Amino acid sequence: MCGMTSARTVTLIGKPGCHLCDDARAVVEKVAAATGAVLVEQDITQDEELYRRYWEQIPVVLVDGEQHTFWRVDELRLRRALAV
Repeated sequence: MCGMTSARTVTLIGKPGCHLCDDARAVVEKVAAATGAVLVEQDITQDEELYRRYWEQIPVVLVDGEQHTFWRVDELRLRRALAV
């Protein structure tokens, strides 16, 4: 890729009214802003497949499409994942 890097993508999967999702969003927004990552949010109530896959784990955080964590987001761990 000739030294070019593209922005990493952090996906937050949750649902409205979820306090853990709100907590996770605050951490993910902070880390994404600091690292230049793109933040995408997905609502399990709007996607049947996401609901089936993650309803017991929300909030779920994906980094570049791969599951990174669920329930609670560790800021340092997320920063390290994005630095790789």
